[in-house]
Amino acid sequence: MRVLLVGAGGVGGAAAAIAVRRDFLERLVVADYDLDRARAVVDRLGDPRLQAIRLDASDEAAVAAALAEHGAAALLNATDPRFVMPLFRAALAGGATYLDMAMSLSVPHPEAPHERTGVMLGDEQFALADAWTEAGQLALVGIGVEPGLSDVFARYAADHLFSSIDELGVRDGADLTVAGHDFAPPFSIWTLIEECLNPPVVWERDRGWFTTAPFSGPEVFDFPAGIGPLECVNVEHEEVLLMPRWVSANRVTFKYGLADKVISTLRTLHELGLSSTSPVTVRSAGGEGAGGAVAVSPRDVVAACLPDPATLGALMSGKTCAGLWVRGVGKDGCPREVYLYHVVDNAWSMREYGSQAVVWQTAVNPVVALELLATGAWSGTGVLGPEAFDAVPFLDLLTTYGSPWELREGG
Repeated sequence: MRVLLVGAGGVGGAAAAIAVRRDFLERLVVADYDLDRARAVVDRLGDPRLQAIRLDASDEAAVAAALAEHGAAALLNATDPRFVMPLFRAALAGGATYLDMAMSLSVPHPEAPHERTGVMLGDEQFALADAWTEAGQLALVGIGVEPGLSDVFARYAADHLFSSIDELGVRDGADLTVAGHDFAPPFSIWTLIEECLNPPVVWERDRGWFTTAPFSGPEVFDFPAGIGPLECVNVEHEEVLLMPRWVSANRVTFKYGLADKVISTLRTLHELGLSSTSPVTVRSAGGEGAGGAVAVSPRDVVAACLPDPATLGALMSGKTCAGLWVRGVGKDGCPREVYLYHVVDNAWSMREYGSQAVVWQTAVNPVVALELLATGAWSGTGVLGPEAFDAVPFLDLLTTYGSPWELREGG
């Protein structure tokens, strides 16, 4: 398979490092707005199937032209969610299969943001589902780890473990620390702010989708692999928008184990207006004539002041756990609770791939999906989430990649 990878940051670089170990990959074009960053990925891996190009992810015509020029059958979007829609439309125009790890952005309800949904995550993409179906093309959305692997777990639980499901609850936690940094998010601060400060979405069969206040519904969840109990809170995430479309359950939630320091920092950024994406005019502090005014996004300034998550691996220690807690009635007719999960130890991912744990755990899943699509084990048309496919080939191949998933009885 020939693939155009757009985004050569932490996740994109990890995806390239994983993909070059697999025979299904015929060609991987690593594209980034910063050509030097794309070249660094290609030079580090030293595989003749890789090529670096400069590409503006917001330029739909340029992306479609790159797909044609390189004969790419698939576009893997490893950029932040701002670029989902131009890349999504470019893949459709260019006749390519599309994959992403985060979906189109939401817009809170203008009058009741903590009660009712406005524009939901992925709404813009699902609005074009008919066009993808009519073109005979596939857009596989939300195929990172969360969303992604957690959604595969939902399909597996429904098909193989439960006769009916009361709740699908994504629970994510880690004991990662970064030496020398009190606050250093292991993935994009742009994305962290977006998902944590937007109103979280919950789905219930009798109510449909509704929202709550950020950081609501605190509960303590005991994570495996020595991570232990962490307080988890409601966070806006794609699984809640995806799972009810393909898996029958009474309730779907997403809760993230966020440390008090993370929550307080995010709240402070929001209170100061630094979470905003709307440009503000900044003038030089050097006095008249010292420099002109520039318009900058406060959130971009915050991102520029923090360390690049891709560079944190050597300073990081601990494990990250992504998983799905499921409660319902088992195949034997008895009540059952399980936690399906996947753990990555930062020491292992750095040693084996040179990638920190969070970006590696995110990146491995779209590569597994690409291989399943290349071999024909997965196929489809339209805009589909991971729940729309048979989970067993995915979970088997993930294990083959050397990163097995696990199941804990009792939730």
